[in-house]
Amino acid sequence: MKATIDGKEVNIKTVRVVAKCSDLCSIELRDDKGSQLIEHNGYVPKFFPEKHYGDYVQLEIDMDTGKILNWKPTQEQVDETLAKWEEGK
Repeated sequence: MKATIDGKEVNIKTVRVVAKCSDLCSIELRDDKGSQLIEHNGYVPKFFPEKHYGDYVQLEIDMDTGKILNWKPTQEQVDETLAKWEEGK
């Protein structure tokens, strides 16, 4: 994606988003019809990328496609997280 920054035309490839949640991360998992399956409020789940210490969401997004580049959770990571959420109910 082309942009002008400081008077120069540049090609922006990615945008990196870092957000501090401070134990206030709200996550909803939805099925293929958009129905909410589970909701979690608290720490950033372990299956999110980077060293987030439970407080930061850090995503790198391709500007051309809108796809997240640095995140693809494994089944094991999701299962482990869901088991902890279920324990906390």
